[in-house]
Amino acid sequence: MKNYLLKMMVITLVLGALINIYKENNNKQYIENIVTQISLASANIRNEEELLAKMVVYEGLTLDELSEKLDKSLKSDLTGYGRYIAETSLEKNVDPIVATSILLHETGCTWKCSYLARVNYNVGGMRGRNGYMKFSSMEEGIRAFIGNLQKNYYEKGLTTPELMNKKYAENPNWHKNVNYYVKLIKAS
Repeated sequence: MKNYLLKMMVITLVLGALINIYKENNNKQYIENIVTQISLASANIRNEEELLAKMVVYEGLTLDELSEKLDKSLKSDLTGYGRYIAETSLEKNVDPIVATSILLHETGCTWKCSYLARVNYNVGGMRGRNGYMKFSSMEEGIRAFIGNLQKNYYEKGLTTPELMNKKYAENPNWHKNVNYYVKLIKAS
């Protein structure tokens, strides 16, 4: 989605520049050719977005279906973030359902999100040198959380709640709690 918006912004800027060139040089044919090329490129960008939405991205699900599945489990301050979690997880090669399950367990956002999630946008219980980390937006907190999973777990081969448990949490049964949410999300 960000690539699409970025491309559309570039096209808009280019069109603005072309209008200025036209006003200055009155070169109508040159401008018409460029505008045609930009229109074709713009149509291709929209087609890429539509194609991506229909493409299978995770366990037989399209991005839209996966996003909807995640959204069904996200409540409170995380309502509507399913697509963002799905896109960010897939971008970082992190299982989106496992990420969402950890997020739900750590925040309580199945009902009402924890104070840490609501005020600090810290959705993973992440700690820094001076205590729990604080983020400026929910998107930033989600991206940092999924980035943490990627760097400190997935890249080290710790790709399931069972494998993550010892490093992620002191509670030896943490993985059981996370797997509860995995099953819940997959069944929705």
